[in-house]
Amino acid sequence: MTRTVLVPSSLARESRDKREATRKLGYVARAATVFRADRLVVYPDRSGERRWGGGFVRTVLAYAATPPYLRKEAWGRRDELEYVGVLPPLRAVTQTGSGSDDSGSLRQGIVTEVGSDGRVRVNCGLQHPISLPVPPETAVEQGERVTIRVSSRRPLRARIVDVPPPGLAVEESELDTTLSRPDAGVRIAASRHGEELTVARLGELAPRVRDGFTVAFGAPERGLPEILGVEPPRPDPRDDTDAVTDGDSRSHTEPDAQTRFDLWLNTVPNQGSDVVRTEEAMFATLACLNLE
Repeated sequence: MTRTVLVPSSLARESRDKREATRKLGYVARAATVFRADRLVVYPDRSGERRWGGGFVRTVLAYAATPPYLRKEAWGRRDELEYVGVLPPLRAVTQTGSGSDDSGSLRQGIVTEVGSDGRVRVNCGLQHPISLPVPPETAVEQGERVTIRVSSRRPLRARIVDVPPPGLAVEESELDTTLSRPDAGVRIAASRHGEELTVARLGELAPRVRDGFTVAFGAPERGLPEILGVEPPRPDPRDDTDAVTDGDSRSHTEPDAQTRFDLWLNTVPNQGSDVVRTEEAMFATLACLNLE
């Protein structure tokens, strides 16, 4: 199961200063972490960017998703990270394997030294960097991130494993590229113009998203229809419901939008505020999609 969240590069467009923009991005990363997203993808919306563009957004989100014990070594000092002290802690749950071959916890590590004897020293948040053999037919370089499986602390037993690093992966990609991935699952556009989510509709949707989903969000004062250059979904006069389905007679998105998404969904119906911020929409939407 893969859970992917898409946010635009214009995400921090309304922030008054770098501190406020950093704090906002911290809550975006926290929402993705709380509801166990696998990927947080920043897609380009350059015409909607203001002072804080895609490079700033991706850097702060990637820093927030980096385990605290690796941040100093992985990032050093950067202008974009001036106010990372205001980021809320993610406190991501350690991933644990199952079975005799995969027991133990997965941790991210950074290769600090490559030896000539087929071993490397890795900083993975233990008391000191540890020396580990490099798996056969694997090449690693100094500064590279690797995944470590720690099966015992006392005595220490750990090894490098060929699996993606645990935790939230932050990437930059075109929206269409991410939506067309074979593991995209159910493709959802989160929008106030979408179908209003009800208890009954959630019951229908929950079994479908268990196998994975990709959900896209817009930016402040700039929703997905405006970013994508499409008309908002509108009710089909042949149907007295607002349901959006997978290409059946009730689907009422514009053709271009329909090729991108399986459904448009409004997870904050009857909102009490004129504007629902992206991070607020993320908590509302991901909480619903996390139900079983």
